[in-house]
Amino acid sequence: MSLLDQPSSSSLSGGGTTRGQAWGLVGLLAAAVMAWLVFAVWPDWLNAILISKKAFVSAILNGITLAGLYFLVASGFTLIFGLMRNVNLAHGSLYLLGAYIGYEVTNRTGYWLLGVAAGFAVLAIVGVVMQVFVFRRLEGDDLRQTLVSIGISIVAADLMLAVWAGGTYQITTPEWLDGALTLPIITAVRSNGVSVFLTYPLYRVVVLAAAIVIGVGLWLMLHKTRVGMMIRAGVDDRAMLQASGVNVHAVFAIVFAVGAGLAGFAGVVGGSALSVAPGEDVRYLLASLVVVIVGGMGSITGAAIGALLIGLAEQIGLVYFPTYGIVLTFVIMVVTLAVRPQGIMGKAR
Repeated sequence: MSLLDQPSSSSLSGGGTTRGQAWGLVGLLAAAVMAWLVFAVWPDWLNAILISKKAFVSAILNGITLAGLYFLVASGFTLIFGLMRNVNLAHGSLYLLGAYIGYEVTNRTGYWLLGVAAGFAVLAIVGVVMQVFVFRRLEGDDLRQTLVSIGISIVAADLMLAVWAGGTYQITTPEWLDGALTLPIITAVRSNGVSVFLTYPLYRVVVLAAAIVIGVGLWLMLHKTRVGMMIRAGVDDRAMLQASGVNVHAVFAIVFAVGAGLAGFAGVVGGSALSVAPGEDVRYLLASLVVVIVGGMGSITGAAIGALLIGLAEQIGLVYFPTYGIVLTFVIMVVTLAVRPQGIMGKAR
């Protein structure tokens, strides 16, 4: 049993405050401090310590929007790996392939939304093919799934390198997504008393909004619909679900298609915000693994929490600890495994 699994109703130090109430108070205090840091005008000494308010708030916003992108990738991964227990280490390749497909379709048609739709649709089909011809034949054999999916990722990386070479591509976004928003956050006050407000790219805000909408949709699908009930029942007791007349293989193929499609969708969205280049598949595979491990396998809410923690850690580390910033990500993972091995929202098995 991990430390966080202790009964939350027990009083602390013989007082009347329960463990849950204590964590709630800590959360409220942290939220109040963060709100002050974001919206208040900073004194000079705080600007000297944290570089500047603009650098700090930009790191927070970049971390939150990067978390949205990580969630889009990891939500598909948590469906396939965390929920279905299919060890698909080619998930990063699905992300990169979706990005390349989105780039080609957008360039040839001039329609970014068509590129996004193509990235999702093509990778959903690829996901069904992988589930039917690879993972269905390796059900219950984690080691073989791992080795085969690694082999698929290596072959896919070489094929993509042969087709698109080793250059870096940028997916062009439509004009209505260009520009910046002026946020009600004061970053400085000029000598004449005029306040300077923070501006932030509109596209990143749209990515975050898309991640939130998709996350809520996935949660509702898994917990409030008949399809979600069948998916969860199939994971817990496949034989019983099959005996009730449900085509388990069809259900799992649909889940794999959604997971792979989300990876392709994230590839187009990420390639528009950042870039498309060889090596991005490994980066986002590792990010997905860490997010699922921290958040808890099979939990959409856990994937969101894990993505938020990892995104903030990366961006804050990039600003304040550029040499050791990447270490923060793995520190979070190690601490989570030590304190709560099943992840923040995972269930002990």
